[in-house]
Amino acid sequence: MTASSDRRLPNPTPRPDDERDQLERIWSTPKGWRILSAVNNTAVGVAYIGGAFLFFLMAGVLALVMRTQLSVPENQFLDQDLYNQIFTVHGTTMMFLFAVPAIEALGVLLLPQMLAARDLPFPRLSAFAIWAYMIGGLVFFSTIFYDLAPKGGWFMYPPLTLTEYSPGHNADFWLLGIGFIEISAIAGAVEIVVGTLKTRPPGMSLARMPIFAWSMLIFAGMIMFAFPAVILATMLLEIERSFGWPFFTAAKGGDPLLWQHLFWFFGHPEVYIIFLPAAGLVSMIVPTMARHRLVGYNLIVVALIATGFFSFGLWVHHMFTTGIPALSLGFFSAASMAVAIPSGIQVFSWIATMAAARERFRITTASLFVLGFLFIFTIGGLTGVLVALVPLDFQLHDSYFVVAHFHYVLVGGMVFPLFATFYYWITMVSRNQLSERVGRWVFWLMFLGFNIAFLPMHWTGLSGMPRRIWTYPPSLGWDGLNMISTVGAFILAAGVLLFVVDLLRRFRPGQRENENPWGAGTLEWLPADVYSTRSIPRVSSREPLWDQPGLAEDVEAGHYYLPNAPTGGRETIVTSPVEAEPEYIIRMPGNGWGHVWAAIFTAACFLLLTVKVVVPALICALLAIASCIAWAWQLDHGPGKEPVEIGGGIKLPTYMSGPSSHSWWAMSVLILVAASLYVAFAFSYLYLWLVSPQVWAPHGSPPLPTPSWAIGTALLLALGTAIIVVANRLLPAPGRRDIRGVLLLFLAAACLAAAGLVELFVHWNSGLRPTANAYGAMVYMASALNLQVAFAVLIMAGFTVARAFVGRVDRERRVTFDNTLMLFVYGVAQTLLGLILVHGFPRAVG
Repeated sequence: MTASSDRRLPNPTPRPDDERDQLERIWSTPKGWRILSAVNNTAVGVAYIGGAFLFFLMAGVLALVMRTQLSVPENQFLDQDLYNQIFTVHGTTMMFLFAVPAIEALGVLLLPQMLAARDLPFPRLSAFAIWAYMIGGLVFFSTIFYDLAPKGGWFMYPPLTLTEYSPGHNADFWLLGIGFIEISAIAGAVEIVVGTLKTRPPGMSLARMPIFAWSMLIFAGMIMFAFPAVILATMLLEIERSFGWPFFTAAKGGDPLLWQHLFWFFGHPEVYIIFLPAAGLVSMIVPTMARHRLVGYNLIVVALIATGFFSFGLWVHHMFTTGIPALSLGFFSAASMAVAIPSGIQVFSWIATMAAARERFRITTASLFVLGFLFIFTIGGLTGVLVALVPLDFQLHDSYFVVAHFHYVLVGGMVFPLFATFYYWITMVSRNQLSERVGRWVFWLMFLGFNIAFLPMHWTGLSGMPRRIWTYPPSLGWDGLNMISTVGAFILAAGVLLFVVDLLRRFRPGQRENENPWGAGTLEWLPADVYSTRSIPRVSSREPLWDQPGLAEDVEAGHYYLPNAPTGGRETIVTSPVEAEPEYIIRMPGNGWGHVWAAIFTAACFLLLTVKVVVPALICALLAIASCIAWAWQLDHGPGKEPVEIGGGIKLPTYMSGPSSHSWWAMSVLILVAASLYVAFAFSYLYLWLVSPQVWAPHGSPPLPTPSWAIGTALLLALGTAIIVVANRLLPAPGRRDIRGVLLLFLAAACLAAAGLVELFVHWNSGLRPTANAYGAMVYMASALNLQVAFAVLIMAGFTVARAFVGRVDRERRVTFDNTLMLFVYGVAQTLLGLILVHGFPRAVG
């Protein structure tokens, strides 16, 4: 379709009146307490953003308490122990419970509208993520009131956080709680990747995607590869605290620096994980306020990809003072400065777009927050270049200069764009716009308060004030600067409080009165209801509302694709990942309680493990698995009797398996996450071998020549793979019930689990113990990770057997079979890699 007055509409004739009523009934949001079961992206997205903002407010209150303590020297407002708990919870909440969840929430809320999709492809997964996050986050934050909060900082460095120096359950709440919350973040990433690639409207090729969609795609991809490292780190530290496996104890061959490598491999990319979507939001707001297309769209996309790529080479940026080799210092210093180039490309693109404005660049509250972001983030970027210089970093490391730097980057790079988003997109979910007059007061209080609070910290740090101290003597010259910072913090808080008051006064859930108040050109400003758009348009440019006259009216009249509910339930169009051509109709689940119970029992399992109540924790784990099975049972509707028409004579199937299926894409993403975690483990194994070769392979593993247990394990894996080939051929024809194939699938899964158990027996029989040294701990951890995958494959295989028993698996209806098969193949590959790493590597270098 071209941008002309001669529009070719798939459904040019008037639509039946009852179609809209049917859509409203199918997509209706539950009322009252039943709203907890809602899975609509609007309901889930608003709750998600509300939860993230609540954590922002609570962490902000803790920041004010800390600033009060530091306002004058030798202050006794807080004691040292409570101060350590407060700054740990403050940092943890801001980084783990606010920043990343807020961005994911915006993705859940805005992406379906920007892509003109009815919803993201796994709505219950999004709902599970929000409930898991809220339960786990609130319990973690509440530990500050029970003297159970962690005290090791949001980075939790060993050996300070080992049992010897951090007894009790304080550190365990951080390790298990944050690990659990990261899992919910990965669930959101799966949803975002598949939704962005597979549910775009027809015609929206990758080259026509909104920049925010690009930034969210890269954001989710970075989560897939960065977050598994910190999940592994928390697993290792919790296992050492609970069972004494010495991953980080130097006396037994461990190394505390391993934690820093794993943590910062997540921690530094996380800065850009937060920044890139915020930059994407700015790239949406600036063209609208300038009434001009974004200058350098292609360069912006390349810059986003480059920033995501470079960010994984910066983790040692935080470890310059740990004694790493000079060659490494030079490489990571250069990488730390190189990442400024793609960020600079985006800044100059925004400035060029403002300068190219058709009329005067509109100054609204959203515009002010964008301009404030440009100023603050630029300062943060410049100070980032300073701390990337090794000689300067040696002087500035662990001083208040670094505190100032990362707040300029994080608050400037994320919080100010978030507030711009609130003022720009609030009418997506509220009948009322926020007050522009009050909004200007909010901006100036926040902008001035922030700079008054954090600009003096640069001088405080340069004058020698270290981070993480709870008080200081009066003779060091820090008094006045700290008082100025405290005053600025309260001014900043006043701005946030004014925003909250205006939000409570004006926010009214419902549909907006003015469909496109800013005159924007992207699809989220189409007329919408609970079912998103009345019909799904075909687009021909990046700004369809500017280039396709009458598009909004035609969409609202149902003249485009899927103006009704042909399957009688919730559905949307699945398109090809590159060119966005229609492939099939996905039938999505409606409201329900399975995901809610899954989140509750999963959170309960983790929290009970934290306080070492094992049996109830295992019961909750079983209930969580049962809830997931009940939730997943309804998802595979099976092939329809015949394709359904979506408009313009196009008929699409309602079921798909194989690489075109959204389910195949989701499993592929999950496998990449699992592979990232195992690569982090392999790095840890090799790193500890480098730093402690004296304890490596002290007993050796069983001899390699046949008949060795290692060869036996490999034969078990080969048997399982052979069984899979036969199982695939035994799947019945459609309409027939035959469970032989899926029983063989379960047998193959059992072979995979048996291979893992054989490995454990081999190591135990050789005299190796996981508590003896770091080598033993790593060897047993390899088996534990393999068994973890095997256990998941066994559960999925059992689920597939149950579905086959009632006639819901055959050669066409095979998504559950294929997903189990994919994970099984990955499990075999991981176990074989483990054999090479554990049995072959010590001999190859010995």
